[in-house]
Amino acid sequence: MAEKNLYSVPNILSLMRLALVPVLVALAYFSRAEEFLVVLAISLLSDVFDGYLARKLNQTSELGAKLDSWGDVLTYGCMILGLYWIWPQVFAQQVWFLVAATLSFVVPVAYALGKFGEYPSYHTLGAKTAAVLMAPAFYLLTLVGADLFFNAVIVFHVIVAVEEMAITSVLTGPRSNVRSIFSLAGNSKLAK
Repeated sequence: MAEKNLYSVPNILSLMRLALVPVLVALAYFSRAEEFLVVLAISLLSDVFDGYLARKLNQTSELGAKLDSWGDVLTYGCMILGLYWIWPQVFAQQVWFLVAATLSFVVPVAYALGKFGEYPSYHTLGAKTAAVLMAPAFYLLTLVGADLFFNAVIVFHVIVAVEEMAITSVLTGPRSNVRSIFSLAGNSKLAK
């Protein structure tokens, strides 16, 4: 059954996104802005479709949730590297928001790792919304210098991080695909 899950369409999309990470790093390092933005768009679109197809084809799995989470964090890391190497002036202007974005990932993950010993894959409604908003925010920032929307999305990511830490606080065991902290309210069976 695990092999069947590994080769599901959503998992293949997530694996493709992971395979695009070194391509994005190389394009960023060599300051290939146009190519970087095209490959990033492919990666971000695969992120949208993997979750949609997983639900539509009834192919959701713990493995898929983990692959998606790793794809998310590595893609976001590539976006930060892209800013640093391709658009250093934008990176310098946004450095504190980028620090906040990084901490909004690191702190909840460290908390969940400390409590459960594994990487959290909550995929909350807030996290999905923040991920969808990040793509246009990044493109508007890099292409036309529109920073207010980008900053607002980062603030939203911080709010999502607070919710994820609240979820970790409430859960008694690791769990994937939690809709929100409110979906756990009144649930006496919070563990897997």
